[in-house]
Amino acid sequence: MSSLFPTYKRKQIQLQKGSGVYVYDQNNNRYLDFTSGIAATSVGHCHPEVIAALKKQSEKIWHTSNLFQIELQETLAENLVKPTNLDHAFFCNSGAEANEAAIKLAKKFTGKNKIITFNDSFHGRTFGSMSATGQQKIKAGYGPLVSEFVHLPWNDSEQLKNTADFETAAIMMEVIQGEGGIRIADVLFYEEVQRICKEYDILLIIDEVQTGIGRTGRRYAYEHFGLDPDIVTLAKGLGNGYPIGAMLGKSKLAEAFGPGSHGTTFGGNPLACAVSQTVLDIVFNDSFLSDVEAKGKWLKEKLIEALNKHSLVKDIRGEGLLIGIECENAARLIQDLEDNGLLTVPAGESVIRLLPPLTVTDQELEKALEIVIHTFKNIYEFNIKDE
Repeated sequence: MSSLFPTYKRKQIQLQKGSGVYVYDQNNNRYLDFTSGIAATSVGHCHPEVIAALKKQSEKIWHTSNLFQIELQETLAENLVKPTNLDHAFFCNSGAEANEAAIKLAKKFTGKNKIITFNDSFHGRTFGSMSATGQQKIKAGYGPLVSEFVHLPWNDSEQLKNTADFETAAIMMEVIQGEGGIRIADVLFYEEVQRICKEYDILLIIDEVQTGIGRTGRRYAYEHFGLDPDIVTLAKGLGNGYPIGAMLGKSKLAEAFGPGSHGTTFGGNPLACAVSQTVLDIVFNDSFLSDVEAKGKWLKEKLIEALNKHSLVKDIRGEGLLIGIECENAARLIQDLEDNGLLTVPAGESVIRLLPPLTVTDQELEKALEIVIHTFKNIYEFNIKDE
């Protein structure tokens, strides 16, 4: 019997090593990794520049605590906020922690408690972030949660207009729902969210834990929709698999987060910051981001061309290298894709999520596409849409 709590439904394979987009299991079987540690290894496994940065910093100092000045934090914060209307950063260890910080900051700054979030959202598994999450299965069995979170239907402007008021502290959302099924709202919905925030002096919190740091072909996914958030949360791709999270916020919020208001022992330690700065050096480059956007567009178009003829494929959607295939038999297909050498991850019950490293090559995308087409053909061969 394992000494671990059974909190995960684990696959039988053990990934022992990786390089770029490829990983190898305990039997030396090779897979194309289109999970990226659930959008974390954004520049691929064992990227030489990331390894060099981690090694160099590890030979200086690992940890000091936030009782001391950490120059690496200052540099990283500046590089995260300078392409935005945001001004300050708080570093932590994960996306859930970043969202906890955002919830605390919004309540403390506004003096209000009501926060609007959306059905099918996912913001984490701590009590605050779980309370914000719009999925009942995440909350089952835990008793009373943090009060005054209101969950509304995603992409429903009317419900939002009828619910938001001057007692609302914040609207919190993913601009592309990740765990909820790679769901993008209408442009008019995003415009309405922004308008309502201005009308009622509501803070806009955007959870970019999965979509941020280049995943969609922009530095942050909210840039696609012309939004102006007050708070942005980050993690996953920020550290290429090294644990780090961040909350970014506008200057007006700083007064509410003075000494003693929030904290973390390990957040933003020198090792994490050295790794993250190296990731930004690679990703926050206009030509790199344009390449991600172009690769994602090519892959989505090819998937639509190849799979739309299957009657059991409902939709193919996403932005950049965050793509979802909504279909029947998703769980079986994910296993069959694995058997054929391609690792993917579900998003909800019926969506296959493709999350390759942002450094994936055209040849590797073509290989993955071949595996997807072959795997779908085996299951869906006799389910062709009527012309």
